[in-house]
Amino acid sequence: MSFVRTMATLAVGFAAAKGLERFQGMGGGAGLARSLGWSASKSGIGPQVGALLERMQVPGGSAGLEKSLGWIGARARGTGDSAVMGLGGLLAALAGAGWAGSGNARDLFAALGSGTPPGATLEKNARLMIRAMIQAAKSDGEIDAGERARIMEVLGDLSEDERAFVEAEMARPVDIEALAAETGSYQRTAVYAASVLTVDIANAAEIAYLDRLAEAMHMGRAARTRIHHAMRLPQVLGDRPATPPDEPA
Repeated sequence: MSFVRTMATLAVGFAAAKGLERFQGMGGGAGLARSLGWSASKSGIGPQVGALLERMQVPGGSAGLEKSLGWIGARARGTGDSAVMGLGGLLAALAGAGWAGSGNARDLFAALGSGTPPGATLEKNARLMIRAMIQAAKSDGEIDAGERARIMEVLGDLSEDERAFVEAEMARPVDIEALAAETGSYQRTAVYAASVLTVDIANAAEIAYLDRLAEAMHMGRAARTRIHHAMRLPQVLGDRPATPPDEPA
């Protein structure tokens, strides 16, 4: 595998561990596909999105999922709707970050749809995204034993290095300042989008985490708004939850 694919599989793992409520709240696969197509056109990655949209829509039901999501690994693929949710959310997050100006997010998005092995820079960026996802998931406390077991089960196809990295990040204390210090200015929108992916926006502690992370990374309101809009989520900015965005035209 690779850390880019580990990033995608981890998104599936969190979806499997946390359930499908958020997926349904985002409009299901069709809703995510519409939102992703819209934000992809805004971020300049429209030509790359066709095959990925097909994966999200899961043509052919479970047989279609088996065929089109083979690259994420057998255990992740076997989670059914959670695979669609996790990947759809990740792709929407990357597209939103791309719309907010992140070339790093656009490169990671392209890597997910490419059969070409990612280079060292993409692998480094994927590791940072994995770190951001895990820290955000722990922002209201520890990932409980049941969730951790489910996530690690989905990650069953990892190499030893990839599994060791994920386990180390699971055990690492939440440290917003350290994460921000490791995040370059060209990475911050992608890191924020990955963090949004694994928080519960109905949880005050996790909303506060997003606010503190954005402040530590010196990330502006406009970029945050675009990411939340692309992901069809309430725009939690400055502790003021707003209503979910309208369906993109």
